[in-house]
Amino acid sequence: MLQTLPNLINFEKFVDWLPETSGMRYELHNGSIVKMAQPVGEHEEVKGFLTIKLSGMIDRLDLPYLIPNQALIRPNGKDSGYFPDVLVVNRANLKNEKLWKKESILSDGFSIPLVIEVISTNWRDDYHLKFADYEEMGILEYWIVDYAALGRRSFIGNPKQPTILVGNLVDGEYQISKFRDGDRLISQTFSELNLTPKQIF
Repeated sequence: MLQTLPNLINFEKFVDWLPETSGMRYELHNGSIVKMAQPVGEHEEVKGFLTIKLSGMIDRLDLPYLIPNQALIRPNGKDSGYFPDVLVVNRANLKNEKLWKKESILSDGFSIPLVIEVISTNWRDDYHLKFADYEEMGILEYWIVDYAALGRRSFIGNPKQPTILVGNLVDGEYQISKFRDGDRLISQTFSELNLTPKQIF
């Protein structure tokens, strides 16, 4: 469950406020500080599995990417800041990120070839708020990993079933492909990826 703290603040004050050692996770959603619920074990298994598989591909193919643990995404000019579950960063573009070296903050979509959100109780944020912000930033690929089939039927189908939605940016808008069960995931960032939702879940 999400808990929103009452006062609206700007992004800079949020970054200054972020506690370093509280053990709690927070994001900023349109000026509101949101305390993120502790993820359940299954959520962390999915996140960990994807991080291992993608890191292995980055290493094996010698791609110019990295997967940071705690980088913050700031949508351009907005009082929002997100800590995605899995974030693939294009190291070659980090020179264009003014806040990267001191605060590990990314705001240029060219720095992020792929972002992944693993769905939990705050699924509306991932399907609506972050979807719109990541699209507007120009992030080329966005995965919504709905392992527990929490999203609305209009997103994941009826009857609800575990689904991975992959959005690829085409003419400034995400074109969505849905993957279930034994479907082989198709990723424009990792064209050699050989994974299915069944393996991930």
